[in-house]
Parts: sequence; structure tokens; C-alpha cells
Amino acid sequence: MAFVEPVTLQGHDVRLEPLALAHEAGLAAAAADGELWKLRITSVPEPQDTRAYIETALTMREAGSRFAFAVLDDATGRVLGSTSYHDILPAVRRVEIGYTWYAQSVQRTHVNTAAKLLMMGHAFDTLACHVVGWRTDNYNFASQRAIERLGARKDGVIRGHALRRDGTIRDTVMYSMRAGEWPEARAQLLYLLERHALA
Repeated sequence: MAFVEPVTLQGHDVRLEPLALAHEAGLAAAAADGELWKLRITSVPEPQDTRAYIETALTMREAGSRFAFAVLDDATGRVLGSTSYHDILPAVRRVEIGYTWYAQSVQRTHVNTAAKLLMMGHAFDTLACHVVGWRTDNYNFASQRAIERLGARKDGVIRGHALRRDGTIRDTVMYSMRAGEWPEARAQLLYLLERHALA
């Protein structure tokens, strides 16, 4: 049995479904919304590479190292982007959340907060994780702000850690949240989502 079993997470107007080839067209459209693959600090696929992107994610799921979701608008079924559990370490009950990207038209909306609330809740409350982690490019300041907004703490920077799509070498900023910090983080995220609903 895999540590992360197939599951659909739903709430706050979003739905996270296990990523599948059926999401190919929707995911390609989401990537095209803002030409996200042109950003050197992300791993968003070009629309014609979406199938290979999904196939890679499915191979990683079989290996137990990554579990990717398609993020959908719950009312319309429109694919908004993708996010994943990755670097899954069952022995120490740790997962990281990453490979996250959304269509430009839904960035800086409630979508990321809602998706992360669902994923963090599943990780801490269902999988009984001790730690949830995040990592991002040292130049991806928007991602760093979004991670910090979730209540994660900065662990440090791994220098010369990974290649970017343009061949340059990035430093990686690491964040984490421990299980004991989750209740307060959950309360804050619910507060933010309630404010969004009232706006």
C-alpha cells in the first residue's frame, strides 16, 4: 500500500483530483493562460508537452515519490493548474508540497489558499504526517511569499541545488511546518478563505 493513496480533495470551491491523462487538454489550456512555461523559475510544461508532463507524474506516482493532482474549479470543472505531494518519506511521515502552478487568471485568488488547506489537512489529519515541507527557487519571490502566507517557516537555503529550465543553477529555499503548528495555520487559512467569501 502506498503512503499516499488516490484521493479527491474538495472544498472552498476547488477540487483536487488525481492527475490523469484525461486532464491533458485542460492542463494545456491552463499553462497557455499567461504563457507560464516562459517563466525561467517554474517547471510549467509548454502546451504541446502536457502529455509528457502527466506521464512523468504518473511514473513518479508508481515509484511512490510524487502524487500529482489536477486543481479544478469545483463548479465548472475547468482545470486551473496542478500541485503535488513529492519527496514522500513514509518512514519519517513527511511529504513536501510543490510542482504547483496555476493559470495566470486565477493567480492571487483564493485558489492556492484553498488547495493548500486541503492538502495540508490531508497530510496532517489523514496521513498523520509529522512535517510538511516546501521548496522554491531563490528568485521565485511570489512563491516564497505564498508559502510564508501558509504559516510555513523558512528552514534555510541549499546553494547550487538544482538546474533551472534555462540551464542555470538555482539555490533552493526550504520551508516546513510541523504537526503542532498545523492547528494555528489551519485557523488562519480558514479565516482568509472566509474573508474571500465575504468579499
